Amino acid sequence: MKRYEGKRNGTAADVTVDGVPLNPRLDLWNHSPSGFEWGYAGSGPAQLALALLADCLGDDEAAIEAHHDFKDAVVAGLPYAGWILTEEEIQDTLMELENP
Repeated sequence: MKRYEGKRNGTAADVTVDGVPLNPRLDLWNHSPSGFEWGYAGSGPAQLALALLADCLGDDEAAIEAHHDFKDAVVAGLPYAGWILTEEEIQDTLMELENP
């Protein structure tokens, strides 16, 4: 099971998947060329939501379709200092979003 982790490094917001930097997937949608963010509903959190879903699902189209809802439901509420999400938590959240 994949483990996603976000940490603050000074002013930078670093995100890894199993210890490796998460691909921001700017090729799918360029919300935030300056990097990831979380804890609010802006362009950096939208990029993070897209990257998390693309990596977790392995389905670019599904990631594009769901990333705004996932941003609002999860990424906007992540703690500023740092967080951990598992692949299972992400998939469970998507199931809840699809079947309220």
